Amino acid sequence: MKKLSARRRHPLAAVVVLFLALAATGGLYAAFAPASKAQADETAQSLAIDEGKKLYAVGCASCHGTGGQGSSDGPPLTGVGAAAVDFQVGTGRMPAQQPGAQIPKKKVIYSQAEIDQLAAYVASLGAGPTVPTKNQVSPEGADIANGGELFRTNCAQCHNFTGEGGALTHGKFAPSLEGVSPKHIYEAMQTGPQNMPSFPDTTMPEKSKKDIIAYINAVNGGKTESPGGLNLGGLGPVSEGLFAWIFGLGALVAVAVWVAARTAKAKKS
Repeated sequence: MKKLSARRRHPLAAVVVLFLALAATGGLYAAFAPASKAQADETAQSLAIDEGKKLYAVGCASCHGTGGQGSSDGPPLTGVGAAAVDFQVGTGRMPAQQPGAQIPKKKVIYSQAEIDQLAAYVASLGAGPTVPTKNQVSPEGADIANGGELFRTNCAQCHNFTGEGGALTHGKFAPSLEGVSPKHIYEAMQTGPQNMPSFPDTTMPEKSKKDIIAYINAVNGGKTESPGGLNLGGLGPVSEGLFAWIFGLGALVAVAVWVAARTAKAKKS
């Protein structure tokens, strides 16, 4: 009886065994558990940069240099940011077919996934403007009237009052904004592509950019009606006044000549 009593387990032995089992299970989970979201995002970003570097070497390095340092055929890309790449490549302006006063918009040759990879690689060369989010370019909650005032003050002298575009000097031009996606309009304001000045958030806040986008969408929308009839290219009141003077005054002169001729004939008869 004494030997049996000596072999009896301590009451806490079961608790210790259970604790050790849980600890072992936790260690195994920690060893084999999937990576955290931050680690997964970092890995995905690294893969995107690697793939973007390969695309860059094939389609961009010949003009912009193997490391984005630029050359006589293309400007440096250090610090232009992902937004510049998304705009230039996403509108087909890059890769450029041939040099000229201005690179026009053309058919996009890269998929959006490839554009994102190129943007990730160029962004890794130096900090710059990022691609805007859907909320940043959404017209929801925007002040269209304020956007119109900002557009007429900062943009109309090149793009005309309704974004129809127009000619500039030395073969350059301001492109039409009709049909341009809100994301690309926002990116153009951020980065200032080609002949356009840049409007960073320190110069033009995010809310103001959103208002301008809402105005452009409103004046170029399918439901928008022109109360004056013909918009005359969206050039504004000066062109409309000039049209009225030239054609209106010309019509009055023609009517006056016709009336005078009829009166002279009536007197002779």
